[in-house]
Amino acid sequence: MDDGVCAVTRSTDLRRHARLLHQAHDERLAGSRPTTALRRVVSRSWDRVLSYGVAPDGRALDDPAAPEVVERRRAESPIAGVLPQLRASLTAVAEDAEHIMVITAADGFVLWREGAVRVGRLADSLGFLPGADWTEAAVGTNAIGTALAEHASVQLFSAEHFVRAQHPWTCTASPIHDPRTGEMLGVVDLSGPAPTVHPTTVALVHTAVRLAETGLWAAHETRLDGLRAVAAPLLARESAPALVVDDHGWVAASTGLAPRDRVGVPRAGEALLVHGLGACLPERVPGGWLLRPSTATGPGATRLRLDLDADPPGAVVEGREEWRHALGRRHLQILALLMRAGGEGLDAAAISRALYDDADHLVTVRAELSRLRRVLGGLIAARPYRIAPGVAVVPPSAQDTARLFGAAATPLQPWS
Repeated sequence: MDDGVCAVTRSTDLRRHARLLHQAHDERLAGSRPTTALRRVVSRSWDRVLSYGVAPDGRALDDPAAPEVVERRRAESPIAGVLPQLRASLTAVAEDAEHIMVITAADGFVLWREGAVRVGRLADSLGFLPGADWTEAAVGTNAIGTALAEHASVQLFSAEHFVRAQHPWTCTASPIHDPRTGEMLGVVDLSGPAPTVHPTTVALVHTAVRLAETGLWAAHETRLDGLRAVAAPLLARESAPALVVDDHGWVAASTGLAPRDRVGVPRAGEALLVHGLGACLPERVPGGWLLRPSTATGPGATRLRLDLDADPPGAVVEGREEWRHALGRRHLQILALLMRAGGEGLDAAAISRALYDDADHLVTVRAELSRLRRVLGGLIAARPYRIAPGVAVVPPSAQDTARLFGAAATPLQPWS
């Protein structure tokens, strides 16, 4: 079996494969190396689960959250807005295929569960209920928890699950992301009896999630259209460059500036440095924010550099004033790559190869770039990813590069 997302192929002998997986499970728990090779995604998950101290025979789960808590979490979840699309894509299929559709939040909290009634009763006996915690730390290796841990689609079959009570099951899960921010919102899963496993379920769930994300983006565009109606008269009165953006920094309209899709995330009372505008103090307008220079001196030059000696380390943006943005190691690495790449920039595959030694982490890279752009906004351009034109950069020194990537590597080596 290869290490693809699918747990089986069309030609897999399910009975024989299940027996081999049970044998590998027993061998691993006995402390010996399994004679049947496990997929890497399963082996990694078992390593994590063992470190959490999950008991393979454990059945004692925390009680699910109270119904009022479940209802509140549902109302707060952005997934609620695309729940009808997910139901249209998956619920009828789940019922026909003896599966249940399960949707969780990004912390593994089960929000919705619906589908085949008989399978639902079996899920009840596992504690697989709305309000339950379905992370790896709570219930061992399972498609939902492992998809959350791996940030990737996962299909599991039979004894690939760590807890023996889940061995009669198969499950296929795919993370759903907010297309505006790259933030993981939760996981969509189809689960059912192990003999119903099929490789096409992976594509089915993945496609349903992509359609739902398209719906989330369409709702975002609708909100921006509404904000444009508010922006038009505001910007008509501006003699200097200005922008109107939503709460996530997406640009609804602008005047006196080159087109751009996004700036940093505005916050009340906090100055925001916008490329081409300089220092702005965001002003609330219905549905968003008005950004214009905070002084009459006009936009200033913008310079970007890293400061790894600060506590915490981060990026320094110098304009009319200076701002420091604390960044984690991964965001510092990405920023260093872009600063060294120059105007040609890098695509997601190149960044993936530099960070992970392969081009298979495109979703993760795009999500990280989206989060980074929430902080630095218009200072980072896309398609390809690069430092925005007109922003002066101070490339990281060789010493800083070694601190970020290791003394034996430079960030351009993996694809040069």
